[in-house]
Amino acid sequence: MFSFRTTPLEDQLDRALLYGKVGCFCTQSCWDTARGRWMWELFRERGNLAKVFTPRDAELTPGTNHIQWDLSEVRELDAIVVEIQDVGVRYFNYTKDVMQLMEGLALLGEDAPSLYIVDHINPAGRVVEGSPSVAGEMFVPRVAHRHGLTLGELVNLYCSEIGAKFAIHVISAMASDATRQLLPWTIAPASDVPGLFTSSLYSGGGLWNNTTVTPGIGTSRPYEYIGAPFVKTIHPEELPQAAGALLRPCSFTPAAGRYAGERCTGFQIMLTPGENYHSLLHTLRLMRWLREHYSAFEFEDAFWTKLSDPVLEEYLKGSIPLDVAQEHVKLEEQKWIRKAKRYVLYEDQPYRIK
Repeated sequence: MFSFRTTPLEDQLDRALLYGKVGCFCTQSCWDTARGRWMWELFRERGNLAKVFTPRDAELTPGTNHIQWDLSEVRELDAIVVEIQDVGVRYFNYTKDVMQLMEGLALLGEDAPSLYIVDHINPAGRVVEGSPSVAGEMFVPRVAHRHGLTLGELVNLYCSEIGAKFAIHVISAMASDATRQLLPWTIAPASDVPGLFTSSLYSGGGLWNNTTVTPGIGTSRPYEYIGAPFVKTIHPEELPQAAGALLRPCSFTPAAGRYAGERCTGFQIMLTPGENYHSLLHTLRLMRWLREHYSAFEFEDAFWTKLSDPVLEEYLKGSIPLDVAQEHVKLEEQKWIRKAKRYVLYEDQPYRIK
């Protein structure tokens, strides 16, 4: 059973939410601006809060971007309320945690608690980039790299993919006071997604995490600063250029992650106001350039699983030219948009950068 609800969470009259054992699966994005409380405090006040599942450590601690849970804890619940801020890219850890939770609920069959999703606006908007995954990672739906959907819409899609039979209810993002009072990146969704520009860079930038180059993890501007100790000072005109962004040479010393404490040299990607930027395609072009100029630049095995596209893999390995890769991405984006429209819950529609 699936339902889309346009009234706030606190106005829902389901017995599971009013009297049942409720578990809350959430991050720092579950702050209720109108009442000055966390979402889970609603159920604590009602006296039926059974469990809160949150990331470990402080909310902006590097390397802690996962929510741990156990099936035995979930089995005892009547309802699970999920509230995280998805960032619009298929390899976002907290969203993968939600999909893993859904697979766990599917295993419980008729004994599964009902799942409630408090939806949020996608900070990356409705723009689509890249191709749906061919094989991909565990707990990752078969969506484009930058998918253009909200978490509620992704859950609707993933429920169909895994054949889930448990009840799913999506609370509209428009029902939240926070939607009217805050921009979707005001509360940092995760330690490596700190602000306004990050979600526009993450669809390509997230792939750097599985190479020998760091995307500035452990700095204040992740996915904008790209570099490594082995990279020499680069003149911007040497690098592949892309509409919607400018490049400049930079240096930085990460405080965490790959190359923590080491000076890195590279470049900063600076978005041009008012212009669309195709982060995935530009990132692939930059990676191919680095691969051709630095023997120390390498792809980890996990990179190819995350990319999950044989054609783009051939481009990165130098087997096909850029125009072939671009045409492939164009066709895949068009196919994905046709599929995505079946799961859209709001008036605006996903679209590609032309």
